[in-house]
Amino acid sequence: MATERGLVDTWGAIREERVALADALEGLPDDAWERPSLCTAWTVREVVAHLVATAQMTPPVFFGRMVASGFRFQAMSDANIRRVLAGRRSNANLLATYRSLAGARTAPPGPATSWLGETIVHGEDIFRALGGYRDHPTGHLIAVADFYAGSNLLIGAKDRVAGTRLRATDADWSHGTGREVAGPLVALVMAMTGRRPAADDLTGEGATLLRNRS
Repeated sequence: MATERGLVDTWGAIREERVALADALEGLPDDAWERPSLCTAWTVREVVAHLVATAQMTPPVFFGRMVASGFRFQAMSDANIRRVLAGRRSNANLLATYRSLAGARTAPPGPATSWLGETIVHGEDIFRALGGYRDHPTGHLIAVADFYAGSNLLIGAKDRVAGTRLRATDADWSHGTGREVAGPLVALVMAMTGRRPAADDLTGEGATLLRNRS
């Protein structure tokens, strides 16, 4: 679904990432679902529920729930997770629901690349919590890195990387000017979202600065 420099089909890439995560979760012991993820407020189970909620969301529902939550995004997200889990008592049922939504193209308002980023980043929240690994297609990561580097939507990535030059050591990608931050592209993407453990995979005179902004 991707070329070295960009995506052929963003929604196709989202489907590919969703299927890869669902495959990785197949047969996971129940206790592993309760482990804390890199998204520190949520367990593995709650991250999957969040991804289900996102895949089922539409713009009108999103705006309605934002109003109901007093425009507190985290409160709305937590409420969405509770709704998803209330109807799915078993992890197997939750996983089956997530897998069934792999090809869904419903989402909150926003560019499709932001939802590719959400799928990759939350997937990494889970993979890393479980000690696993996902070799994401380079084109997927480049599309997300380009998007995050130029956007403050929700996660403030553009401001977080200001004053640094990001350089991937495993792909033909770089961004910005300033103190260099170098490392695997997936680690750069995760660090742009404020995941401190991912920032530990980075080197360069700007790495500490980026880590302190996590």
